[in-house]
Amino acid sequence: MIRERRQQILNEILEQGYVKVSILADRFSVTQTTIRKDLNALEKQGLLHRSYGSAVASSAPVKDISLDKKKMINYDAKLRIARAAASLVQENDSILLASGSTIAVFADNLKPKGRINVVTTAVNISSLLGENDSISVMQVGGMLYSNTLSVYGSDAIQTVRGIFCSKLFFGIDGMGLSHGVTCATREEAELTQEMMRSSAQKIVLCDSSKLGKRGFAHIADISDIDIIITDSGFPEESRVQFEAAGVQMLLV
Repeated sequence: MIRERRQQILNEILEQGYVKVSILADRFSVTQTTIRKDLNALEKQGLLHRSYGSAVASSAPVKDISLDKKKMINYDAKLRIARAAASLVQENDSILLASGSTIAVFADNLKPKGRINVVTTAVNISSLLGENDSISVMQVGGMLYSNTLSVYGSDAIQTVRGIFCSKLFFGIDGMGLSHGVTCATREEAELTQEMMRSSAQKIVLCDSSKLGKRGFAHIADISDIDIIITDSGFPEESRVQFEAAGVQMLLV
């Protein structure tokens, strides 16, 4: 009985990506305490991630895949996110852009009113925006990582330390209340942390599939982020929890 119920719970999480404790308790005619025990047992097996009153699908640690492949994953959502992010850029802004597939879509849709300054670690973004007469581009130097077309290392960190911008836009590979925002490599995490220190606002661009996923390297806690722009598939309960942590959530 217990095994069958837990298998059904797991099947639903794999299909829906998200379940609520109260709904499961009603469905199986058991107490919420029983459901929490089921979810805790499944979490210990690495099959899901628990959060308050709910659970989300687990996943293998996020792998560092090529930028072109990442860009096509959930592209429609990334486009809506990118356009919403672009609307936050003001005339005469100085902004920091990290690397990543959603940031690349953001750069494609960045049509500023008046002039802006852009500092970026990504050479593909630098090349793209450099063609726009309204944008002054500063390319951060360092060792080039081919998968993301981004630089990293001590030279990049030193450059970022010498500047300050109003906003940082960056992508992530996973996020959750317990483990914060994460990415695929320690080098990327270290550089992103430095970029956060060099900006007034920290803005994450990610589609809702990143919820519950966990990359190799920790960037920051959820409470360290000012704004998360994501798609409307982001669970309502998680939105409330993130906002309680001090994050402004923009769902598009």
